[in-house]
Amino acid sequence: MRFPAPLRRGDRIGVTSPSSGVAGPAADRIDFCVGWLREAGYDVVVGAAMDGTGITSAPAAVRAAELTAMLCDPAIRCVVPPWGGETAIDLIDLLDWDALAAADPTWLVGFSDISTVLLPVTTRLGWATVHGDNLADTPYTPPAGLLRWLDIVSAPGPHRQRDSGLVADWWRFEEDSRATTWKQVGAGAWTLHGADTLHVSGRLVGGCVETLANLAGTPYGDVAAFGRRHAEDGLVVYVEASGDDAATICRNLHGLRLAGWFEHARAVLVGRTNAADSPGMTQREAVLDALGRLGLPIVLDLEIGHVPPHLPLVNGALATVTVDGETREIVQRLA
Repeated sequence: MRFPAPLRRGDRIGVTSPSSGVAGPAADRIDFCVGWLREAGYDVVVGAAMDGTGITSAPAAVRAAELTAMLCDPAIRCVVPPWGGETAIDLIDLLDWDALAAADPTWLVGFSDISTVLLPVTTRLGWATVHGDNLADTPYTPPAGLLRWLDIVSAPGPHRQRDSGLVADWWRFEEDSRATTWKQVGAGAWTLHGADTLHVSGRLVGGCVETLANLAGTPYGDVAAFGRRHAEDGLVVYVEASGDDAATICRNLHGLRLAGWFEHARAVLVGRTNAADSPGMTQREAVLDALGRLGLPIVLDLEIGHVPPHLPLVNGALATVTVDGETREIVQRLA
């Protein structure tokens, strides 16, 4: 694994949209977030691929070129998108992979459709990437137990995070484009399936099911090969559902299983979701139908997806997951 240099105050952060751009009240939110980063001491540059009037911010070749340029620019130490979107898969084979392989690693942060980019950057290049808040969510204050992605990329760790117990939601941009405190909507807790207690370590890899299922079986989603390269450490694979119904998630998870994603896994982490159940199948049942037969411990309802707050995970980090009595935590080491 290649871990980018720790991010320091004064370092340059690049903002570009590999998927959806910004417009209207959303643009006001992103302007606030850029200002927030600058007030926190970072030098922020905003790219040209930011248009929010269509499904993507620019043609695929333009988005790929801007993302490649930012990741290869030694003056830019981190790249973060405004948020996810729908079709980042269209730029994956347009990235200049040779140029990226020759460059020093740069932090790439995000989730949702950005998982489509994070995964191959980690599995093909060996760069650590961060499955965490997009720019629009970065100013939110994490609850007790969780860390900001900015905290994690600033030091090698160990970074200890624990079950926050909080179920939250976003403030609509029309309500408050400058929100920094999550809207609390309930309480929740991690649950363990397949074991009474858990204490396991492995290299983290994973992301959003709906986007990553389309990469399985391609050179850009070969988690089985990544697992073979890290067989000594083993893997901790994590998945989270955005909005697809349970039957669709079930099919997608089976597809990942058949593509060898869990061959070297020592445990599976599953994010909390508000996605719909299907007739005769809940989201939990979808996970267990596809992954229960693996005989692996499965930790469910983590804060790692489309139900905030967010527990940032570093693809490629060596993580130790413990679920034992009142202890529910994950410790990541960037080495």
